[in-house]
Amino acid sequence: MANLFKAAQDAVTENQIWKSIFRHGYAMNRRNRLLMITNNVFYHILPTKISRYGMRMRFHWGAGIITFYLFLVLTFTGVLLMFYYTPTVPRAYYDLKDLQFVVPFGNLLRNMHRYGAHAMVFMVMVHMARTFYTSSYKAPREYNWVVGVILLTLTFLLSFSGYLLPWDQLAIWAVTVGTNMARATPLLGYEGPLSNLIGMKVNNDVRFALLGGTTVGQATLLRFYVLHCIAFPLAATAFIVVHFWRVRRDGFSGDVPVGDA
Repeated sequence: MANLFKAAQDAVTENQIWKSIFRHGYAMNRRNRLLMITNNVFYHILPTKISRYGMRMRFHWGAGIITFYLFLVLTFTGVLLMFYYTPTVPRAYYDLKDLQFVVPFGNLLRNMHRYGAHAMVFMVMVHMARTFYTSSYKAPREYNWVVGVILLTLTFLLSFSGYLLPWDQLAIWAVTVGTNMARATPLLGYEGPLSNLIGMKVNNDVRFALLGGTTVGQATLLRFYVLHCIAFPLAATAFIVVHFWRVRRDGFSGDVPVGDA
């Protein structure tokens, strides 16, 4: 039985296709482990080495990778939801009701996306708190901390832009209140400080740009849909790639003990 298993394993790992992907076997020596991480298309974004200290659950909490997995879940469920959603005022609310009561497993799909978004907002804040309280934002990781702050902002923007899409009373009034705050933006909001210097009015300020008009309507729904489904996810993906790359370049946050970072 052991020989049969070994023959099957060799048939998989010794063929040219396998070797073209995994160019180094997992021999238990330091040099080969470093080669496997460095030269593998799937593993190369990971650090080539990591300290035992950094692997302790009480240190890293697993918050960063959980946040990334939630982003993948939201991307997958969001693409599926796009098949059943029309971003127009007459259809948006009823499409969500069809998802809830008509489409098989539609309510499950919507709730996975909805509660996954809540979980992602929570976990990205946990990740930022862990990074701060363990001093993992200090040199040489200041740049990656800034990238993380941008990702936190994009997470909030993703959550806010998706809030309008159900097109119910809660969504409409929440976005109305949220965008009304933009009126007081310095320079860019028509009620903000110094706005008269560049001629900001109710029909050309930052709130008007967000809403596509002076009130929440069809233009607002379409803009938020495009931002939520295309612009913000693409921006988040780009910064996630940079974030992972900097983890590799700067070293995992546990490589330097707390206080020495």
